[in-house]
Amino acid sequence: MSHHLFLLSPSDTPLYSLTHFSAKPVQNPTSPLSSNLPNWSTSAFAGTLTALSGASSSGQQSGGHSRVGGGQDRHVIQMIANASLDVIEDLMKTQNAMYLKSVDKFNEWTVSAFITPGNMKFVLLHEGKNDDGIKSFFVDVWELYVKTMLNPFHTAHTPIRSSIFDTRVRASAKKHL
Repeated sequence: MSHHLFLLSPSDTPLYSLTHFSAKPVQNPTSPLSSNLPNWSTSAFAGTLTALSGASSSGQQSGGHSRVGGGQDRHVIQMIANASLDVIEDLMKTQNAMYLKSVDKFNEWTVSAFITPGNMKFVLLHEGKNDDGIKSFFVDVWELYVKTMLNPFHTAHTPIRSSIFDTRVRASAKKHL
């Protein structure tokens, strides 16, 4: 199962991204997009349907399961995350909650978000339902983000390139996701 995390500034500038592959088994996804179309229409657009359905075109394999996130699929993941920003911003106006679970869905991908008091957006694309783990993961990432912002050598709203930050986010993802 894969998870894709994006940290966005208040002006929606990407500051950090992470693709995490969990050791949990992934169910073979059936392509609901291609199952609704006739056979003759899917042959010419097989690559597009494969990318939109979440199957990997990069050929990466992990234990018999395909991994999503490299090559053309990375662009699809970014498109889903960007498309969900409008929904997240609408919910920010109506709700006071920091953790917004299941704000959007595209095929098997579910989008969850976490909004900080400074309007930072943490966007996570995931395939399974794990609300408690995702919330704990977001809280850990928020703590790590605050510690990074307190560093006098880091400028606010600039990309985070700290290897320590990356290592700790990956450890939290492994723990909670």
